[in-house]
Amino acid sequence: MTDAQTIHAEAPHIDVRTIHPIERHPRIFGTLSALTPGDAMLITSDHEPRPLHYQLETAFPGKFHWEYLEQGPDVWCVQITRQDSGCDCCCGSH
Repeated sequence: MTDAQTIHAEAPHIDVRTIHPIERHPRIFGTLSALTPGDAMLITSDHEPRPLHYQLETAFPGKFHWEYLEQGPDVWCVQITRQDSGCDCCCGSH
């Protein structure tokens, strides 16, 4: 089993297609905040998750790596990996 397959097997997975829209980003960001450096999560969606990527990069620049595992047209799957151990608060510490 490769490292990527190990990450996929152990990573938390959120399928936003099964979650009410207003609950999606809070659940995703809650899961991201629980990741330690090197840990990853998977997100599956029925649409391009570009707004989430933008929000993540704006709120936490450089803290997460975004990798598309599948890019439509019907399903998008993204692996997001925690890069550092800086705090997630708004104090500006990285």
